[in-house]
Formats: sequence, C-alpha cells, structure tokens
Amino acid sequence: MTDNTVKGPAAYFPSIEKKYGRPIAEWKDLIRSSPLTRHMELVSWLKSEHGLGHGHANALVAHTLSENSGT
Repeated sequence: MTDNTVKGPAAYFPSIEKKYGRPIAEWKDLIRSSPLTRHMELVSWLKSEHGLGHGHANALVAHTLSENSGT
C-alpha cells in the first residue's frame, strides 16, 4: 500500500489556488519572472505585492526555487 499524500510545500497548493483564485503555474511564472532571486525577498514580495500569507508565499517560493535548481 502506498501513501499518496502530498508532502512538503506542494501540500499547500490546493488551499493557495482556492484562497487566491490563481493556478499554481501562474504563481510560479510570477516568481520566475521577478527580478528578485533570494528566497526571503521573494516571500516578502509575494506578501506585500500580492497579499499572500507567509506560509503560502514560503511554500510557493521553496517549491519554485527547488525546481529551478533541479533539486
């Protein structure tokens, strides 16, 4: 029997889409197109410019940056 429960930052994705009304791909595109590159700078930007909560912003940035680095 396998456990199909999503873990890590992606576990937040359904609630992010529901709360903010944008698909995750759109948020990731915004993060990738930002001139900012540091994790906490991006988190602060999502919070101040797009109204995300800290946990949601952190999850999106962590997942996006990990994809970009290939880890």
